[in-house]
Amino acid sequence: MTRSVYVTGIGRSDGRQVVELGVMELLTRQVDRVGVFRPLVHDEPDELYDLLRSRYRLSQPASTVFGMGYEEAAALQAERGTDELISQLVERYHRVADAYEAVLVLGTDFADTGLPAELALNARLANEFGAAVLPVVAARDQSPEAVVAEVRNAHDAYASLGADLIAMVANRVADPKAVAAVRSLAEGLPEPVFVLPEEPALAAPTVAQVKEATGARVLLGDHAGLSRDVRNLVFGGAHLPVFLPALTEGCLVVTPGDRSDLIIGALAAHSAGSPAIAGLLLTLDEHPGDQTLALASRLAPGTPVLVVSEGSMPTADALLSLEGKLTAATPRKAEIALGLFETHVNAAQLSERLAVERSERVTPMMFEHELVERSRAARRHIVLPEGNEERVLRAAEVLLRRNICDLTLLGDPAAIRKRAAELSIGLDLPGDDEAPAEALAGTGGATARIVDPQTSPLRERFAESYAALRAHKGVTYELAHDVVSDVSYFGTMMVHEGLADGMVSGAVHSTAATVRPAFEIIRTKPDASIVSSVFFMCLADRVLVYGDCAVVPDPDAEQLADIAIQSATTAARFGVEPRIAMLSYSTGTSGSGADVDKVRRATELVRERRPDLLIEGPIQYDAAVEPSVAATKLPGSKVAGQATVLIFPDLNTGNNTYKAVQRSAGAVAVGPVLQGLRKPVNDLSRGALVQDIVNTVAITAVQAQGEHAPGTRHA
Repeated sequence: MTRSVYVTGIGRSDGRQVVELGVMELLTRQVDRVGVFRPLVHDEPDELYDLLRSRYRLSQPASTVFGMGYEEAAALQAERGTDELISQLVERYHRVADAYEAVLVLGTDFADTGLPAELALNARLANEFGAAVLPVVAARDQSPEAVVAEVRNAHDAYASLGADLIAMVANRVADPKAVAAVRSLAEGLPEPVFVLPEEPALAAPTVAQVKEATGARVLLGDHAGLSRDVRNLVFGGAHLPVFLPALTEGCLVVTPGDRSDLIIGALAAHSAGSPAIAGLLLTLDEHPGDQTLALASRLAPGTPVLVVSEGSMPTADALLSLEGKLTAATPRKAEIALGLFETHVNAAQLSERLAVERSERVTPMMFEHELVERSRAARRHIVLPEGNEERVLRAAEVLLRRNICDLTLLGDPAAIRKRAAELSIGLDLPGDDEAPAEALAGTGGATARIVDPQTSPLRERFAESYAALRAHKGVTYELAHDVVSDVSYFGTMMVHEGLADGMVSGAVHSTAATVRPAFEIIRTKPDASIVSSVFFMCLADRVLVYGDCAVVPDPDAEQLADIAIQSATTAARFGVEPRIAMLSYSTGTSGSGADVDKVRRATELVRERRPDLLIEGPIQYDAAVEPSVAATKLPGSKVAGQATVLIFPDLNTGNNTYKAVQRSAGAVAVGPVLQGLRKPVNDLSRGALVQDIVNTVAITAVQAQGEHAPGTRHA
């Protein structure tokens, strides 16, 4: 039976999008097919639904998502009564519920809806849908007494209307006394009450949202600049010596366009990193000449300079009421929102109350969720050598806000902090000289610091250790002192010396630059003859493990068997039940030749070493993954048609196949994940996206937790 969750409120500006996003995250961890239904909608684009569709890869037809518009609903209610309105909405809801395992229902927004008794309407709709209700109460700028009263009144109102309450949320609570008061109230209620604090990074609009709200034109700036958060407004009219001290990090400077001195002064301050501003908004449709604009673009490349036709006062009116939005165009805010939700909501308790039966198979979305959950379960410390790279910094913010792992970023602290400020990444990043490793500072529980290999006191220690490790190769202390100043070697030494649990690099460095130090310093496990790799291939309906597609060019039979065993172990650790297919151009006994014989011998070796593993080989790819082909070629096989771990005979075959599947099937390829090392080091593609980096770091953190991972699930 479909289980639906109806997220609603009691008034405007409750910020419930954070809760709706968080509930969607919980549902997609449990089931494969989650539908969305918004009973009533305004005519403008639904930005939250667009975000959900983009983030969770929803294939639900848009025509089924929305019940009807508010104007149509108000007219129908006035003409034919509430019962008829409810009846039509219930019918449209069931079109969704019948097609999905769970449904997230987005309640009315209490904003110019034209509907009387809106709270009662939400309660009745939830009852008719058979949906559990999760009310969200706005608590911003309210006293502790007012917040408690609002929560109690909302609870009593929905309960009196027969709603099946699963929890309450007090959102945007800024006063610590209000937090304590609400928690005290919760002790007397039958349902849990969760408290979400006010998060300035969510409330701050982006420069792009300022542009949209004011109708501004862009004179200078790139996409990254337009995505910066506007944390404050500074109206420029004074002389430069008075103006400059008023600048704050992340501020938007609003000034007449003929004040070239303030424009250049603000951008020069930004370039110097004191402070990094969000951008400039020039009023009165005035903008400086070409020479000034050319200088501005050189001073602070990418920093937005916008121009509006209005004067300062009308512009201020438009800006002072502007707040940030969760949209598909602001994925960073979505990560912040999820981090906030996951930090302050007991996910296990709420998931249990949702009563959604977990799907048996592992979908790509579930795989990603599982990575995050496992990495959080026993948080580890990962070093990122490419600390000044934009994608790495954005990934670091996600990792910290979602409490996935502790981090060390390598590089020049001043340069990293300046780059983070330009990207509106509001993280406290102490340097190596400011905080010891055991007292890091960060957000959401997870912590981070910056270490500069050039100046760190660890450099001498690492030089001595590296020289000792490589003495047989003639490495002296003086040479080692130079080598370990390289970020890849320094990060690897941190892992070797136990100052970090794992390392992830490769966004701007080559695979050789990432892997070579690991081969020299960390080396292979005692039970592994080689280091190999796997990709987790996240297809539309399952997760497959491909090995080896990145490291070993032409393994012999013994090495191929080792790759198969390592890959099965990796698959099991990450929740994919290993059923191994040893791939070849023939299936069973149908072919012969050196290449087939190598695969056949490797299969025999795996059976000898690990008789507990399910394995089939030689086998062709189609017979390995397609049940109808398997039924013809290998009837009765426990692997054919349902293989989850696919081992390629050589690097050429594996690398080309994973890329072909990635591109042609739209699969998400997570990896390469190295296996066989004593401690985890993983390589990134130089084209890696932010989410790829997050996933790889989470995998590395789970690898660092050791061999005793949770039990596997069927794929």
